[in-house]
Amino acid sequence: MMIRFIDQYKNHFGVEPICRALSAFLEDGFITSRGYRAAKKRIPAARTLKDQLLIPELVKIHEENYGVYGVRKMWHAARRAGWDIGRDQTYRLMRAAGIQGIHRGRKPITTRQAKEADTRPDLVNRNFTATAPNRLWVADFTYVRTYSGFCYTAFITDVFSRKIVGWGVSSTMHTLGMPVMALKQALFQAKKDGSDLTQIVHHSDRGAQYIAGDYTRELTELGVQLSVGSTGDSYDNALAESVNGAYKAELVGLSD
Repeated sequence: MMIRFIDQYKNHFGVEPICRALSAFLEDGFITSRGYRAAKKRIPAARTLKDQLLIPELVKIHEENYGVYGVRKMWHAARRAGWDIGRDQTYRLMRAAGIQGIHRGRKPITTRQAKEADTRPDLVNRNFTATAPNRLWVADFTYVRTYSGFCYTAFITDVFSRKIVGWGVSSTMHTLGMPVMALKQALFQAKKDGSDLTQIVHHSDRGAQYIAGDYTRELTELGVQLSVGSTGDSYDNALAESVNGAYKAELVGLSD
């Protein structure tokens, strides 16, 4: 701390006068001009040198991602960029650089419960893990405000890779709009990858869009296993809710 202070003011006051002034006010812990020069000649520790190299890179990565990434995503982004950095180190350097992820606000519920009965089981039971790609998909949609009205976006996310494998955008919540668009995109990619569709569990809430015949018919014909959570309970489809939140916080910049 004192080294930085002397570096900041030495050209104006000089090293010796600053050291004398500090020693007059501090009974211990002050530094002499000789000690200052010795400290400046000392070779920085390897950790210090690495920190000095990494901080500008983290700031660059943060800016390139709209200034919204938190510790976990910054850590993964830095690793993808080729930097050997740990999660705790990422947290420490982000604090040193004064950067942080965006904070999300609360979101309203968009799920509308279907009038018809739904007998599909909950095959997930809040265990959002998978052993391979195209084993468990979670589906949900959200909305954002625009100057011309509401815009609705549906996502299908692969639990294993956390990759959005299907998405659709529409000005309405109708089943034939964005939910089916997202589904067809996900199925097309899965077929292209040569995946066994009968091994896929498709999990959603009990909203009207996801139990409608227009949506479930193709899934049933292809042998995809259908799973649902309860209506209005975000924990039963927590991963999909997390994707919606990240989309709105990081890309749209809206919290409601």
